[in-house]
Amino acid sequence: MENFNLLYPTGKQPNYQTLSDDVIRNLSLDHIIQHVTASNAERNMIKRMMTQIECDPDVIRFRCDIFEDIIRFPELRNKMKDLLEQLDFMKSIGGNFVEENASSIWQLVNRLRELEVYIDCITEIKETLQKFPVKSEGLKQLRDYVSSVYNDSGFKYLSEDIKELLTETDEIKSITLGVNLDSMLRPVEVGIMSINKERIEHSGIMKKFNKFIEFLPLVGDLLDGKNVDMTRMRSVGTSAEDDPLMKNLCNAVTDMLGSTVKHLKNKLSRYVNVSGYALTRFIPDFTFYIRWADFCSKIMEMGMPMSRPEILAPEKNSLNSKGIYDLKLAIQNLEGANIDIVSNDFEFATENGIYIMTGPNRGGKTTFTQSIGVLFVLAQNGIFVPAQSLHISPCDNIFTHFPADENQTVNLGRLGEESKRISEIFASATDRSLLLFNESLATTSFTEGLYIAKDVVRAMRRLGARTIFNTHMHELATDLDSINHLDGGMMVASLITGIHEGRRSFKVYIAPPEGISYAKDIAEKYGVTYEQLERSIVH
Repeated sequence: MENFNLLYPTGKQPNYQTLSDDVIRNLSLDHIIQHVTASNAERNMIKRMMTQIECDPDVIRFRCDIFEDIIRFPELRNKMKDLLEQLDFMKSIGGNFVEENASSIWQLVNRLRELEVYIDCITEIKETLQKFPVKSEGLKQLRDYVSSVYNDSGFKYLSEDIKELLTETDEIKSITLGVNLDSMLRPVEVGIMSINKERIEHSGIMKKFNKFIEFLPLVGDLLDGKNVDMTRMRSVGTSAEDDPLMKNLCNAVTDMLGSTVKHLKNKLSRYVNVSGYALTRFIPDFTFYIRWADFCSKIMEMGMPMSRPEILAPEKNSLNSKGIYDLKLAIQNLEGANIDIVSNDFEFATENGIYIMTGPNRGGKTTFTQSIGVLFVLAQNGIFVPAQSLHISPCDNIFTHFPADENQTVNLGRLGEESKRISEIFASATDRSLLLFNESLATTSFTEGLYIAKDVVRAMRRLGARTIFNTHMHELATDLDSINHLDGGMMVASLITGIHEGRRSFKVYIAPPEGISYAKDIAEKYGVTYEQLERSIVH
């Protein structure tokens, strides 16, 4: 059980594809993650985890179950995050804790105080996980693991002993030592016989031994290379300086006591490190789930749906959704905007798995294309998605083809650079991939762009991967029969962004392209039809 984690079910090994920098940029994942957490360290960690795309349905469902538990119980996620961070802090100081002016025995006392906090932390983690009726296998395993650490380590009894010892420490007035001597009366072993709440009453040789006890910490400090007040040392150590036996006994007992305390501290450190500190390995996973759960909760508080994705078999190569919307628009509303967010129903299926998407400029083509990619990324990480419902077959990777920065086109030219990237996508993609093309081949002449685009769409059909190819070339979507009669795994369909009475509705639906009607509606809206312009001419 110690090998389990919160990202993979038992027996499953990582088998992910890492999203390229182009995909991360084109889907605006950095922008989205920036609003999930304010911590730069957490952003980097969340980005790394999100961009390692898993397509195994068992792994994704495992994560979905955990995320659903965490989003259902806000108190659980807040408490666990605080406790794990506290445990991580305790680990960072454990073994490095040194109080410069403390004797070895008091370093041990401080180590015990640290252990007391550690045990309390483990106890709270155990009680927190037992308090909530979690359903996910991952959190149930974590709950059982923490309970076993607590029970097998005897924390309950150890905690009681430590609390009693530390309570008594505040009342210590003296320590009774037992010293074993050899045949020559040389000290060979020393041990603490008792810790006393009263000072020792003494006379004669006991008076000398009391001087030795006062002298002992100072000699220990001196042997450790620390600065010692020699005036004080002389005042309490006269007997040791004058009596060779006391001086030898002082040195020997100090060495033995220091060695004993060091051994005990090391043993405590090993004991702690092999038990509950192992829980700190769950901090990144918990942070990932918690930050996304907090973010999704904020979206839902605005009245926007965030739903658990239902994971289908990869071989179905499908997607069926209701009420999906763009997460970036929801983020703008979180920041105070008042955008009327339009939702859409959308599907990928064998009869319409490749879409040629057309519509007016600023009509939502790019936004919709990005939102589909984000759906896959969130769903395959087990995170709730911006939709009323989503049934999805995982993809094995995501490839995007968006306009490149001009600096990237210097050597090959715009058309050469775009063509090279298209070739690289087809060399890597499979029929289980997701392809998102945004205004591709728009940097060349219309005739050249249309010629190349037709060949690209034919190749997409042969590949059989789910695809959105949004374009200004409406003619590309007017003769789909000539493409669909070819052999291939996916049919090509025309997808358009809606417009009503000259106003963009941002609704997306399957229909033939309406390039001319779009232009006519926009021209009428802005008064630039021939009739409108003719009436405005002053004769």
